[in-house]
Amino acid sequence: MKNLIVLFFFSSIAAVFGQSQKAVSSKLNHIAIDADQFIGYDQFGYYYSIKNNTFTKTKDNKSLEYKNISLGKISKVDMQNPLKIILFYEDFNSVIILDNQLNEIQKINFSENSIPIVANAIGIATQNQLWIYNSLTQQIGLYDYLKNDYKSISTSFPQSIKYYQSNLTAFYWVDKKNDWYSCDRFGKITKITNTADFDQIEIVNENQYLISKNSILSIEDIAKKEKYEIEILEKTFKYFSYKDQILSIFTSEGITNYKITIP
Repeated sequence: MKNLIVLFFFSSIAAVFGQSQKAVSSKLNHIAIDADQFIGYDQFGYYYSIKNNTFTKTKDNKSLEYKNISLGKISKVDMQNPLKIILFYEDFNSVIILDNQLNEIQKINFSENSIPIVANAIGIATQNQLWIYNSLTQQIGLYDYLKNDYKSISTSFPQSIKYYQSNLTAFYWVDKKNDWYSCDRFGKITKITNTADFDQIEIVNENQYLISKNSILSIEDIAKKEKYEIEILEKTFKYFSYKDQILSIFTSEGITNYKITIP
């Protein structure tokens, strides 16, 4: 009988610690927008979206637009620097750099580069450089868009990128096995962890990522080995964006913003 009580006690503790904790979500506001895709906010309060392949920047019902019909579909937007916004057109192996008024600063066609490049991933890096995953060499490289100079920095790895994201100092990707890697500016590749399966994912930092699976949102902290479920009002959504503890949920009705607090 005593052994049964002890077994029940430890089973109860295991059950408690095995459950996901809840992150506190407080609804801030809702913005009605007409868009095919919501990109996110910048630090000045502008939000960015795409409608009919037109890139739009909006604040207080005032909008700026950029469209380039000749380059087809926008594959990726990097707006870490709102003064130099990067639009990647993968089908045409090209990048457009825009200023904060969405004027075209520079057009880069990697097919014209002296070193052969077929870009499958793009992100802004430091010192007037772009991160590039070059599918021809299966390597990550850095491209100086002022000097028109490219150099590979990593060893080759098979092209199996399921998701990628970057900041000024690191390029991150998750492969088809859900293994999450980073590459620094010196070409050092580090496996960070194996993520949970996801429909969508966003990397918060090297210890945290936010994922959705079947419209259930959660933040996972690999350093603390904790998972925090996020409760929102929306049952389904098209896209989410997370920045500075603000979670933005995009649906056909518009954007709903939540303040997220992790216990």
